[in-house]
Amino acid sequence: MITWDNFYLFATISIILWLAGAVFALSSSKHSKVAISLTIAGVFCLGIFITGLWFFLERPPLRTMGETRLWYSFFMGIAGLLTYIRWKYRWILSFSTLLSTVFVIVNLMKPEIHDQSLMPALQSGWFIPHVTVYMFSYSVLGCAFIIAVSGLIRHKEEYLVTADNLVYTGVAFLTFGMLFGALWAKEAWGNYWSWDPKETWAVVTWMGYLLYIHLRLQQRTKKKMLYIILIFSFLALQMCWYGVNYLPSAQQSVHLYNRNN
Repeated sequence: MITWDNFYLFATISIILWLAGAVFALSSSKHSKVAISLTIAGVFCLGIFITGLWFFLERPPLRTMGETRLWYSFFMGIAGLLTYIRWKYRWILSFSTLLSTVFVIVNLMKPEIHDQSLMPALQSGWFIPHVTVYMFSYSVLGCAFIIAVSGLIRHKEEYLVTADNLVYTGVAFLTFGMLFGALWAKEAWGNYWSWDPKETWAVVTWMGYLLYIHLRLQQRTKKKMLYIILIFSFLALQMCWYGVNYLPSAQQSVHLYNRNN
């Protein structure tokens, strides 16, 4: 039976496979198939754990911060792999692996006590699509962040084109996530939007990426500024995801359940 106590085993195997895939990707383009296979295996391994934990808890493992970190690591592996396959950046797997590994290690260092209960607000059909769509968008925008940092350092025009595609995809899923969340909020609390800290930072994040898209379409803004906007938008995303939980104003938030365990 797969429980949180088994996580260290699946985490270790996934990290080793991801690191091996990143090494093969860096070594030569001839090893791309091996790199892809190893990365897929790492993602699959973590996916097995998430599925097993789901069956064990008899609920989707999406309630606590640690559980959402699991999904982020899982989707980050997928987003990094898709970016590698599409644009052939041999270094991208190294950075996507780094981000995935950081969140896996945080979960290893901060084990959680899980229970099967879900508060009434979470017993909704919108719960799973809202959180999973958000986590996928966060991972895609995480790859856009990696590209932006690389663009600031290496000054390559092609990186902006890559960032464009990642941002368009990430923002599309982010928008769907906000929509699902609004419908869920209407069902659970009677209002589509309450402007609590998490929702406010969600809008700040969304507007940051929309600003990037607007300026990019205008084609009048310097590349450096565009990369900086992407970086700050990603930092706002991190604030929206978990940073707001440490704000005094968040203590009365309807999203406080995310801090459990």
